[in-house]
Amino acid sequence: MATIDAFNHGVAPEREFGYAQAIRSGDLIHVSGQVAFDEAGEFAYADDCAAQLELTYANLDKVLDHYGATRNQIVSQTVYAVQLQRNAEAVSAGNLAYFGAHRPVSTVVGVTELAFPGQLVEIAVVVDTGLPA
Repeated sequence: MATIDAFNHGVAPEREFGYAQAIRSGDLIHVSGQVAFDEAGEFAYADDCAAQLELTYANLDKVLDHYGATRNQIVSQTVYAVQLQRNAEAVSAGNLAYFGAHRPVSTVVGVTELAFPGQLVEIAVVVDTGLPA
């Protein structure tokens, strides 16, 4: 019987909602929407899009590290952003800073709200570990 290779940050919403941060399926890793959780598992930087993006991408790096993957193996990204027109510049700057020259496919979706008060961004990705790191 195969086991599920899942990863969690150990934050309360994982238990309360019942989800994994990521699951490996063959060479693919499906990563749930990453959020600006700090080391204590609390949502951080309410209403500060740039700071939320930096911490969100840092949390994504923790997922990648768990699987021995890199940013260059991310093949698809979906960014959910509240007040997209107001935060578009911060979203673009955060994306460029994180990925550098790597260009995964990307969809940015403007939404009316996300799970936490003051949450402005959430990022989900698909990683292909069969690609060069």
